[in-house]
Amino acid sequence: MNRIDRQFASARAAGRPSLIVYLCAGDPDLASTERLVPALAAAGADVIELGVPFSDPLADGPTIQAAGERALRSGTTLAGILAMVARLRGDGCDVPLVLMGYMNPIVRMGVESFVARSAEAGVDGFIVPDLPLEEADPLGNAAAARGLALVLLAAPTTPPERMRRIGQRTRGFLYFVSITGVTGARAALPADLPARLDAVRAASAAPVAIGFGISTPEQARALAEHSDAVVVGSALVAEIARSGGKADGPVALVRALAEAVHAVRSVSPGPR
Repeated sequence: MNRIDRQFASARAAGRPSLIVYLCAGDPDLASTERLVPALAAAGADVIELGVPFSDPLADGPTIQAAGERALRSGTTLAGILAMVARLRGDGCDVPLVLMGYMNPIVRMGVESFVARSAEAGVDGFIVPDLPLEEADPLGNAAAARGLALVLLAAPTTPPERMRRIGQRTRGFLYFVSITGVTGARAALPADLPARLDAVRAASAAPVAIGFGISTPEQARALAEHSDAVVVGSALVAEIARSGGKADGPVALVRALAEAVHAVRSVSPGPR
């Protein structure tokens, strides 16, 4: 069991969902990210996704695109992010950390080297939005060999048979995208989303996390009743931008989200 598996097992034993948050590593700089990660964990984030900035972020909306541009301008690199993770682990930060980014930087570093360096630093898993199921084995197998998780994504347009295959292949959790389109806070989410989530959970052996578009504690709580975890990204990234990387605003947002998600008691205890 890596940290992701332990977190979901612990949350399930407690009969509650988990809160996953996303921030772009290096926005506004890596020093700010390094300060924010343990503060957000202390505020109630159960898993933290560290976005790896990339110049062509095809799954990201304007908020995260802008964060990636700021991070790249500050000199953030994949190697620098891994070094930061190693420092966090050395300082005792034990929250599950998942790198979320695109295949280009991974291929540039080399898949085996990327996985080996990630494992050595203390990364727990990867989310790669532009990696399709059919091409996932090289990275997924290399990750599994070192006890790391390759988290696969599914969408509202994913056919049932493909959903089943994704649910069998994913590790750590299955990331279900709530909407068709890119990341970004939404005022309202699809009315049929709870029913879709119930179907996805039935098809997946792994816990199911719902993300994209969730921005308020009210939305997070409503979707937590139908999932194992809720992911909030753009709303937190926007708060980090407003705060200039200082912790107060982001911590307050994550605390409110965690209180809403952790109050839900609809998740049955025990293994899936």
